[in-house]
Amino acid sequence: MADKNATGKLIWSIAIPGFGQLLNGKYIKGIVLISLEFLVNVQGNLNEVILLSFQGEILKASQQADYQWVMFYPCLYIFTIWDAFKDAGGGKKPYSFLPFVFCAYFVTVGTIFSSKLTIFGIFLGPIWLPILSIIPGLLIGFLLQKFIRRLSYKTQKTYTK
Repeated sequence: MADKNATGKLIWSIAIPGFGQLLNGKYIKGIVLISLEFLVNVQGNLNEVILLSFQGEILKASQQADYQWVMFYPCLYIFTIWDAFKDAGGGKKPYSFLPFVFCAYFVTVGTIFSSKLTIFGIFLGPIWLPILSIIPGLLIGFLLQKFIRRLSYKTQKTYTK
């Protein structure tokens, strides 16, 4: 488990992408990531899309989204979280990055299909489908991490005999 400092930086990065980097003293990286987050957010019309989605206007939110920009957001967002966590001393175990990588991948795929996909006849749109995509991304990432660590441990054990 990560120390409290790394977990705190992770949580701040969830709230404001790039802020964890500032807290870690990585000012240039933090400013660049905050600037990129702002650029993608504005160009993708993300705040309006979030607002409409939370108000239940999913179709309108989908129409307002600029998907060419919104597709950049998941990887940028998850990367800022991972990077702040790692720089604060977290993620030292082998393959700690896998849950973050798979989360970014699944959320991006969720974003790609969010303009058309319905689940049980419900259109989730550009916010709710990507958010729900976090769950399989993390699950697969943690399972793969555990599997590779066990495989690596067994291989190490075999070679040390």
